[in-house]
Amino acid sequence: MTVEHAKQLVDNGANPRLAGDMELLLAISQDFVGSSAMNETLANAVRQIMAYMDTEAASIFLLDDSNEKLTCLACAGPVSIEGLTIAKHQGIVGRALASNAVQMVRDVSADGDFSKAVDDSTGFTTRSILCAPLMVKGRMLGALEVINKRKGDGLFDVADKRFLQVLAGLVSLAVHNAQMTGALVEQERMRRELDLAREIQRNLLPDQPAADFPVHGLNLSALEVSGDFYDFFTLADGRIAWGLGDVSGKGMNAAMLMAKTISLFRCLGKTVHDPAHLLAILNDEISETASRGMFVTMAAGVFDPASGEVVFANAGHQPPLYRTRTGAYSELEESSPPLGIVPGMAYTEQRLQLDGGRLYIFTDGVTEGWAAEGRMLELFGLKALLDKHSLLPPADQLARVAEALVRPGVRLHDDLTLLVIG
Repeated sequence: MTVEHAKQLVDNGANPRLAGDMELLLAISQDFVGSSAMNETLANAVRQIMAYMDTEAASIFLLDDSNEKLTCLACAGPVSIEGLTIAKHQGIVGRALASNAVQMVRDVSADGDFSKAVDDSTGFTTRSILCAPLMVKGRMLGALEVINKRKGDGLFDVADKRFLQVLAGLVSLAVHNAQMTGALVEQERMRRELDLAREIQRNLLPDQPAADFPVHGLNLSALEVSGDFYDFFTLADGRIAWGLGDVSGKGMNAAMLMAKTISLFRCLGKTVHDPAHLLAILNDEISETASRGMFVTMAAGVFDPASGEVVFANAGHQPPLYRTRTGAYSELEESSPPLGIVPGMAYTEQRLQLDGGRLYIFTDGVTEGWAAEGRMLELFGLKALLDKHSLLPPADQLARVAEALVRPGVRLHDDLTLLVIG
């Protein structure tokens, strides 16, 4: 039956009971359409249902997220059971859900599923119950229940049963739509928070320097936020402090630890110029507050453009890769533990004379990334890309490496971060 047909029945006065039923359905429908506050709308609906069906009480129970418990979200009557929680299969309500059928109990004292616990706790006396399941597209939502009919002989009849079934369909759609709207609102809220987190992370990374600056970096996130980071800044004596790290795990926890580590590095690195000592301080700070099991691998150092010397230390990060000006490679190994695992660690200082070569520091998202040929890049693949683009300026060379690992429509396997010095 369409809404227009229902309105015609009301206007024409045909079948007084049917016309009254339609008036209630139309009134409740308009409330559902015109309001986004589900709890308030359902509370108004149960009051109208109780008054129209002339019952002593009415209530709406909804399943919780675990799909195991029912909670009264709205009720009307002499006592309030709003917030009451029962097991999914408990009582007449549970039977309505289990059978997916309207339950009409004219005498609860003769029904073995009826529990007197609520009556005993509230002082209310239940004599008869009519309960309809709430379901949309095969998904059970809860139940609509009316108690103790006042009219006539006090017993619910087949017409009451059919009408409650229609009302249950209307309430089911309203609940479903409200839940969908709530989910969309929550998704939008989370999207905005992730956008903000991504913007904050982007602002923590250094600005792109001039093309002739001797240090350049690049960071691409596999997810909305990144656990990788890099930073560099010029010290008062002209040397350049730099660092690159990779937080264990992914998602918001990794992003928060990333933000803490890069912030500590930038703050402490301006006064602590010994990389090994700086990593030891960072390790102690992170060990105090890092969530269980989380850690940071990091390489950090200071580059002197005047002498071409790089002094650095490594906290569990994969070895930096040095390419000489003639194209020979060497991995700068170090076995110190990551930051945040055990406080009180000491780290080892290393020194390297660039002598016209370049030093590359990168996360495992680079070597474990998938190249266009459908295979993992690995270290030999990275070397081949660096050789291929060795004549490009440092920033352009890093961009060519990233382009080999980023393909339209394909999500990165892991965050991808590179830093080049020289």
